[in-house]
Amino acid sequence: MRYEIVLTDTAKEHYRGIPARWRSIVRDGLETHLRHEPTKTSRSRIKRLRGVDRPEYRLRLEDYQVFYDVEAETVVVLAIVPKEDTENWLDQYGVKSL
Repeated sequence: MRYEIVLTDTAKEHYRGIPARWRSIVRDGLETHLRHEPTKTSRSRIKRLRGVDRPEYRLRLEDYQVFYDVEAETVVVLAIVPKEDTENWLDQYGVKSL
């Protein structure tokens, strides 16, 4: 199955704010890892997040983390965050599960 990848306005801002070299890596990573099997977890790349309802998943791409949800046949990218800012972003924007 081929998933549609949609970036939220926040994710678009993050994408535009990263250096061109990293934009290329992120773009390629989104296409490679999220286009066909966005829910297939792995030891190092894709993790289903625990303790939060939103975002559901995290994709690791070298120095950046991509947070996203999967809705039917659509991958909704919520944020593209530098690795060192991941914890702060989750504390601020993650929706904790009860």
